[in-house]
Amino acid sequence: MKKYLAELIGTFVLVLIGCGTAALIGCDVTGGYLATAFAFGLSIVAMAYSVGNISGCHVNPAVSLAMFMSGKLEKKDLAGYVVAQVIGAIVAAVVIAAIIGKESGLGCNGLFEGSIAKSLVIEVVLTFIFIFAILGVTSKVENGSVAGLVIGLTLTLVHILGIGLTGTSVNPARSLGPALIAGGQSLAVVWVFIVAPLVGGALAAVCYKALASDAE
Repeated sequence: MKKYLAELIGTFVLVLIGCGTAALIGCDVTGGYLATAFAFGLSIVAMAYSVGNISGCHVNPAVSLAMFMSGKLEKKDLAGYVVAQVIGAIVAAVVIAAIIGKESGLGCNGLFEGSIAKSLVIEVVLTFIFIFAILGVTSKVENGSVAGLVIGLTLTLVHILGIGLTGTSVNPARSLGPALIAGGQSLAVVWVFIVAPLVGGALAAVCYKALASDAE
């Protein structure tokens, strides 16, 4: 239960700070992009060094799936992690709505040019990059001291591109929480931002495992 609580808290902080920043200041090209990207990235850095030693700080169902496929997370914990992550995201979205209102958009994701296909491709690719980096940096124990920083900066990296496209999900919980509270169109298309990150995470796990085994 301590691991699940750590995941709940970590996801709560990620969504509160990341989506809260996006909702509060917007995502205009002049400054909002970088501010929001760093809000997400720095949240991961903070939580990685806070709860990483307890749960691994997945705070993302796509990461948990990839870790499970890589043999780094037990089957019995996968469901518990995902449930905790979703709860944390929902609570964060409720807090954001209570502070600045649902009309702020709550940092919800949206389809790029109204296209489901394009949005799926974007999110699969961005999630692949993010989780591929996670699998790489966590593959060696000696990387432990810098892993949180690398993961946070990689999340910042994919957000810099993705914010202008879909708002960047790469995390089903991060998308589902705000969408459930916002409702409307955000909720209608949220399945895209659940399916695509899971596919991207699974592909990253398969690809990294194949490359790592060849390297050995």
